[in-house]
Amino acid sequence: MKNLRKILFPFSLIYAAVTSLRNFLYDKGIKKSTGFDIPIIAVGNLSVGGTGKTPMVEYLIRLLAGKYNLAVLSRGYKRKSKGFYLANAATTIEEIGDEPFQYHSKFKQINVAVNADRVEGVTKILEALPKTEIVLLDDAFQHRKIKAGFYIMLTAYNDLFYNDLVLPAGNLRECKSGIKRANVAVVTKCPKDLSEAEMLQIKSKIDIDNDKIFFSTISYHHSVTNNVEELLIADLKNDFIAVAGIAKPEYFYDYLKCSKNDCLTFPDHHFFSDQDLKNIIQKANGRKIITTEKDYMRLQKQLPEKQLYYLPIEMDFLKDKEIFESLFAFVKKKN
Repeated sequence: MKNLRKILFPFSLIYAAVTSLRNFLYDKGIKKSTGFDIPIIAVGNLSVGGTGKTPMVEYLIRLLAGKYNLAVLSRGYKRKSKGFYLANAATTIEEIGDEPFQYHSKFKQINVAVNADRVEGVTKILEALPKTEIVLLDDAFQHRKIKAGFYIMLTAYNDLFYNDLVLPAGNLRECKSGIKRANVAVVTKCPKDLSEAEMLQIKSKIDIDNDKIFFSTISYHHSVTNNVEELLIADLKNDFIAVAGIAKPEYFYDYLKCSKNDCLTFPDHHFFSDQDLKNIIQKANGRKIITTEKDYMRLQKQLPEKQLYYLPIEMDFLKDKEIFESLFAFVKKKN
């Protein structure tokens, strides 16, 4: 792998030069960024996948949706529809993609839309839903055509962006200096016992003010659930297989204490084929099938309901939760 990185490094220099020039043109106003009259909050990262965007978006939904008319705008990765699509009661996962469908299914009080063109997406949301007070952009840190009012950049504890290289030799979508656009950085998926000393060490390597850097952890539930029942993980007694189609599923497998032989891993955002489903059922051989919440959105109508369960997940802060939440005081509710 190290040798492959060395071979690809010259291409990373080219990629870095192109993305840096693009950012320079936006920073200087030569390329246009479009702003809006309502607060726009963008969640994203510098790395490709696996930083915990979905739990962060859900955290913000829980924080803001009870107070404001909130809309979430995503790209809708691997969806089968095109252009702008506003979710409704009849919407399917194929039409908007797995993560937007998860938001749409779980949070009935918000509106969810998809559009690869974020400027067009926000414009059409405001046309269709003029009472919208906040738009939350999912995975939009590199979308410079739209100017958000607040940027949240995520980086995973076990894969910190400052230790990485730009694509294709590494996993960075742009140079590390992109962090300077962030209003806050959140180090995600931290161990719950992360020491103050290590927090300070990590902060020293992130090129924004220390008071803008936060640390969060992933909290899995003690039970798995479906539309029929809830079961304590301790009662499963390893009588299950685990199925994951997410980036970096190791946290999920480790929490379940699933043996490697009983873990089935698929690509991120994977839409399961008939052969995939057949293989899962054969592997389970009558046992429970435990999957992630995102994968459950795709599998719930394709596998036996009484056999399939998902493990709920939430994000929480190790410290300074109140300080993080107070940063959104800039959002003022209209009278």
